[in-house]
Amino acid sequence: MVLPGFWMDIGQPRDYITGLRLYLESLRKRAPARLAAGAHVLGNVLVHETATIGEGCLIGPDVAVGPGCVVEAGVRLSRCTVMRGARVKKHACISGSIVGWHSTVGKWARVENMTILGEDVHVCDEVYSNGGVVLPHKEIKSSILKPEIVM
Repeated sequence: MVLPGFWMDIGQPRDYITGLRLYLESLRKRAPARLAAGAHVLGNVLVHETATIGEGCLIGPDVAVGPGCVVEAGVRLSRCTVMRGARVKKHACISGSIVGWHSTVGKWARVENMTILGEDVHVCDEVYSNGGVVLPHKEIKSSILKPEIVM
């Protein structure tokens, strides 16, 4: 069956991030008005109209921020998705990762290297996650220094 547009299997987190990049590139060509713009935006960024972005943030490239999200001042987001109702606190940095629904990333926390936070995960202030996969409803109080699953 021929499908209009494009299709990609995004069943793995790395594939999801690649699919996001391709989707945002297609939006740039078909409907550029849907993408965010401004001094705080680099490249292709999609921010839901109900999301709040604080002062001094740098967002992009290849970022999606979902409905009801709060991104506080000084945050850096790149190649990531922040899902519905999530909060990213002041001066946190998220790169190449997925922040699940209603999750929180603490102040000065760093989340990178394909870290996946499930629903309602809370990363405490100043915690570093290097490729952690965190199952739902967890609180991360200490750094994840190498890729691992937190159950």
